[in-house]
Amino acid sequence: MTTEPLLVVDDLVVEYPAKGFRKQPFRALKGVSIDIHPGECVGLVGESGSGKTTLGRAVLGLAPVSGGKVVYKGKDIGHLSRKQRRALSDEIQVVFQDPYSSLNPSLTIEQTLAEPLRVKKMSSADASRRIRTLLDQVGLPANSATRLPREFSGGQRQRIAIARALALSPELIVCDEPVSALDLSTQARVLDLFKDIQEATGVAYLFVSHDLAVVRHLSHRVAVMYHGEIVEYGDGDKVTSNPDHPYTQRLLLAAPVPDPARQETRRIDRRRLLDEQRKQDLEFSITRTGTSLVVGE
Repeated sequence: MTTEPLLVVDDLVVEYPAKGFRKQPFRALKGVSIDIHPGECVGLVGESGSGKTTLGRAVLGLAPVSGGKVVYKGKDIGHLSRKQRRALSDEIQVVFQDPYSSLNPSLTIEQTLAEPLRVKKMSSADASRRIRTLLDQVGLPANSATRLPREFSGGQRQRIAIARALALSPELIVCDEPVSALDLSTQARVLDLFKDIQEATGVAYLFVSHDLAVVRHLSHRVAVMYHGEIVEYGDGDKVTSNPDHPYTQRLLLAAPVPDPARQETRRIDRRRLLDEQRKQDLEFSITRTGTSLVVGE
């Protein structure tokens, strides 16, 4: 990996305006900072509502940047127009969570993979060769090109989505929970595929997941998000095996183990950490608002 980051997210704030029952603006990201180097995978972990998907969307230009910067190759891309973002499509791509809804059901796989190539004015002959290469790269037979998405399993559909993301040889792929909809054995195979592709192409990943065990498989560094903030950020092996922050420890303890006695101990430890975190959150809320609390109210 080079010393110069490919992507730098600096003190990023994403805020949504008051709407409907929400009387105050909602701040989804509260000054988040990470960086990704070429060829590196940075895992972004947190529970639902932590802000991890919002960060990925902000990098893609799909969430409003209210403050801070999203810098790609030295250029702030946080406030680009839609046309300017399209110009970046051959460098920054995405793999979405659900392989059943991310593919157009009426298009063959060849048509799906040809779309980005056609936008870049690639000839039909070159596009056909590229599609064959992509299918081989993700472990699908060449005859897959003439079939429709409904003829494939969830794992195969996600391989097709990965092939589409690779079509223009991007330098960064945002992977938004790309294996969470798959069964465990299929997850492992798709994760191995991500790893093989990175080793072969040097592409960088921002890999979003709620599961520490998933990001441990391929992340060089891991950032843990809680309530729109990064609470722990460091070496992937360290964060996923011996975390410092209580919230990361809770995530680690949430992973099931086959030993019932050990599982019960982990459940007790996780409940204790959760009670401590709730107490800290309550104390912080009281301090911030200046209100008092009477037990029993």
